[in-house]
Amino acid sequence: MAVPRRIPVAFSTVFPAGAFVVGVEPVNDFDKIRSGAPDPQQRDEETGQLLWAVRVVDGDPEARTTEVKVRMVAVVQPVPPDLMPGTPFRPVEFDQLTVLPYVDRRVADKPRVAFSLRAGGMRAPGSVRRGNGGVAA
Repeated sequence: MAVPRRIPVAFSTVFPAGAFVVGVEPVNDFDKIRSGAPDPQQRDEETGQLLWAVRVVDGDPEARTTEVKVRMVAVVQPVPPDLMPGTPFRPVEFDQLTVLPYVDRRVADKPRVAFSLRAGGMRAPGSVRRGNGGVAA
C-alpha cells in the first residue's frame, strides 16, 4: 500500500472557519541547545533547510485546541500576511498543507494519535499564491 507519510489536505478541511497568524518562530532542536551548538534551529530531514513554526489561532469555535503550530521549511523566516485593517488579526491560508499522524507518548499510560501540520507557503485569504510562498526575499 502506497500511503504517503505526509497526507495532503485542503486548507478548508483543517481550518473550516479560517485561521489567524499569531507569530512565526524558529523550531529549536533541544539536543543542540543542551550541547551548546551555535545553531540550535532544527533542519528539515529532506532538504536541510531551516524549520519554522507558524503559530495560528483556529477560527473554529468548536475546535478542541484554539492555537496550533504549522511548520514551514524555508531558508529565511516566513513573512505572515498583513494585519486586517482596524484589527489585531492576520488572516492566513496555507498552501500545500499536509498532515503527519503520529503517536504522542508524552503521557506514558495514555498514548494518543496526534497530528503535525506542515505547509509549503502562506498567504492572505483570497490572494494569488506568491512565488516565494510567503518567505522573505
